[in-house]
Amino acid sequence: MEKTRDLVVGSGEKKKAGIFEVGSAEAMGCMNRGLCVGICIGLILIFTATFCVGLTDPTDVVAINSLYVALEYPPLLGWLLVGGDPCGDKWQGVECVFSNITELRLSGTNLGGKLGDSLGDFGAILAIDLSNNHIGGTIPSSFPSTIRNLSLSANKLTGIIPDALSSSSQLMDLDLSGNNLSGQLPPSLGNLSSLTTLHLQNNQLTGTLDVLQDLLLQDLNVENNLFSGPIPAKLLSIPNFRKDGNPFNTTVIPSPTIAAPPLAAAPYAEKAPGRPAIGPSVPEISKSTRAGKVFTTKRCKKGRKEKENTKRHDIGTYKAPREKPKHTESVPQQNYPMEKVPRGRVAKPSDSYVENNGRRGVFPKLQNEQEVDVKNTPTVSLPKNDHDSDMSSMDMEFLPPPPPPFFTFEKVSVEPMVPFKVTSRRHPSKSPNASSAKAFTVALLQQYTNSFSHENFIGEGMLGSVYRGEMPDGKLLAIKKLDTKVSGQQSDEDFFELVSSISKLRHANIVELVGYCAEHGQRLLVYEYCRNGTLHDALHDDEIQKNLSWKTRIQAALEAARALEYLHEICQPPIVHRNFKSANLLLDDKLELCVSDCGLAPLLSSSSASQLSGRLLTAYGYGAPEFDSGSYTYQSDVYSFGVVMLELLTGRKSFDRSRPRGEQFLVRWAVPQLHDIDALARMVDPSLKGAYPMKSLSRFADIISSCVQQEPEFRPSMSEIVQELLRMI
Repeated sequence: MEKTRDLVVGSGEKKKAGIFEVGSAEAMGCMNRGLCVGICIGLILIFTATFCVGLTDPTDVVAINSLYVALEYPPLLGWLLVGGDPCGDKWQGVECVFSNITELRLSGTNLGGKLGDSLGDFGAILAIDLSNNHIGGTIPSSFPSTIRNLSLSANKLTGIIPDALSSSSQLMDLDLSGNNLSGQLPPSLGNLSSLTTLHLQNNQLTGTLDVLQDLLLQDLNVENNLFSGPIPAKLLSIPNFRKDGNPFNTTVIPSPTIAAPPLAAAPYAEKAPGRPAIGPSVPEISKSTRAGKVFTTKRCKKGRKEKENTKRHDIGTYKAPREKPKHTESVPQQNYPMEKVPRGRVAKPSDSYVENNGRRGVFPKLQNEQEVDVKNTPTVSLPKNDHDSDMSSMDMEFLPPPPPPFFTFEKVSVEPMVPFKVTSRRHPSKSPNASSAKAFTVALLQQYTNSFSHENFIGEGMLGSVYRGEMPDGKLLAIKKLDTKVSGQQSDEDFFELVSSISKLRHANIVELVGYCAEHGQRLLVYEYCRNGTLHDALHDDEIQKNLSWKTRIQAALEAARALEYLHEICQPPIVHRNFKSANLLLDDKLELCVSDCGLAPLLSSSSASQLSGRLLTAYGYGAPEFDSGSYTYQSDVYSFGVVMLELLTGRKSFDRSRPRGEQFLVRWAVPQLHDIDALARMVDPSLKGAYPMKSLSRFADIISSCVQQEPEFRPSMSEIVQELLRMI
């Protein structure tokens, strides 16, 4: 059997060999053809992988990584610090063609940081849209030559427009509106032969428009800048040319007739040479004195020169700012040290300053106000300090923008109505027995709010949720249920000390703390209830808005100013609000205004909570520019107060995403127009239907302009604001 098997196997092998020998030539031919087909398929796969999978050009990867670092690592989907495949992994806002990044579209994504120097490194990019963000710094010194559409509008860019844009010869649409750009237009801008759309509105650009006259523009917007001189005739033929809010063909307004007091020079000595001032108007200079300079501001009248007898804005003097120490907390506690602040100039209170209504430190009502004679009020010359500088040799273009006039008053010593002393005990008592705040139990507050039902929910903020509660006697309460992430930063002792200090705040325009609750790991604050909700809601509610006459709005601004004046200048130590916005301004039955959340800044003292509060205030248009550096002072409250006044003036929200891009941030849109009489009239809340004196409107705008100055030291104190508002009543 084995022999038979061998024979069979042997014959099989021979047969098999014979077959291979006979077909060897044919087999070789097939192998060659298969190899060719395989190579072709491989090349196709490689080619397809390159263009479909999206292996991004390494140069673009490095450029976008660098941009990510400059923007301070925003939470963008897919973006990496080093490496990555933006095209293949479809990074947020990135569009590609083959292996090159061709578009970056990140409008309204809450970007911060700066632009850096990597934009010019993209190899084939066609469009960049980084509008409606919070990007600061200057415009980069290089751009890709391939760029066709560039939008950096509604950011916080400063400095000048660089010559580097001239290298982008294919640029067709350029939008730099809504920033803080200054200086003149570079001559190289005239080399952008492909440019058809140019938006520069709402900046502080100066000089003439001559460099634009030879461009083939179809859409040009230069509104609300500081452009001057004659308008080139060629620009007037542009189909869509907007130029309002600029001092074109205006004459220098004569000096005011009221004698100006000697003033201290503005502290610009520490600024880099050639840095342009930020502000809506170019100041004029009178002869300098030893004490400093006198500034006057001009208001532009569109389309014609102002006549001497025209009823218009009264021009006065600008008092140089005084320095104030910074405070990051608002309630003096053992964990929140405060420094004593030098007293500001405040008007001497009348005898009725302290009223017999159970609330100490209440300001008198309007009918009891004493009229202040500004002309006869003595002035105070401020001594020169290390920050003073002689500005006589400075170019007009680089002078600081003068806020509207605020007059000095005789300095008086004001003792705090409710002094608060920090306890020296290491372990204070377990409850604020010494305060007037009542202790509530969780069970009782649940009864008042129907177990914190949805029907009693009022709203929610960064500190927690607010509910309406009703006591058995029918009295209504507003109960703030603090978020555990916020209140958990404090010990029980700190919380009780916080309650004790808040309960001592006594002012007619500050929401009164009724009580507190601290048990079962929960912390709640109980306040008096204001039936008409918030000022924010009132300005956007058709029924309540009808009752907000111009006089009522001035009164609301005055009441809010008095509350901040009390916190900043009467309380000892002073208190910073840190969360001042129209949603925290409450209206009672008589539409009288009360400020809420006073004294709660320590709850925002942790680094994470502080950063969050700063970002939220900035995102919603209330945050002062110094927020970006982590700084918050009394003057930051003043800036936020100016934004609220803008809301009262325009009826608009501080930030409104539903509006056109250039109008979403109220301050950026409105402030450049405050010095144009015609533009100012168009800005007013339409619901007022023209029922306001133009002179009063002008003064109101002047106060706003001073409050929202970019530099904190140029903002007035709240006592000065109070006096200016009193003059309008």
